[in-house]
Amino acid sequence: MEVIDACGKSIIEGSYVIYGGTGTIGKVSDIKTIDEDTWAKIDTTKLWYKSSTLQLVDKTDKIIKELNEDIKEKIKKRQKLVGEDIDMSNELCDGGG
Repeated sequence: MEVIDACGKSIIEGSYVIYGGTGTIGKVSDIKTIDEDTWAKIDTTKLWYKSSTLQLVDKTDKIIKELNEDIKEKIKKRQKLVGEDIDMSNELCDGGG
């Protein structure tokens, strides 16, 4: 049985897919059929997803998402280092003149 995504495209092992419910992107590591329903296992979560809930994406989409998550994590770490409770109200420069 052919495994089809939400847009009608064929999914094979090694394809990159996104699960729209959570935005999870990963590579299909296994495929199975149960009672005429097709399922794909995604490597990033090790979970099975019904193929009709997945959508094929490029590998570059996965890389971009990982970079964005890495940047967000770095920003959070820096905010913790700097502290969010810094009072800058008396650090204003007057224009002079």
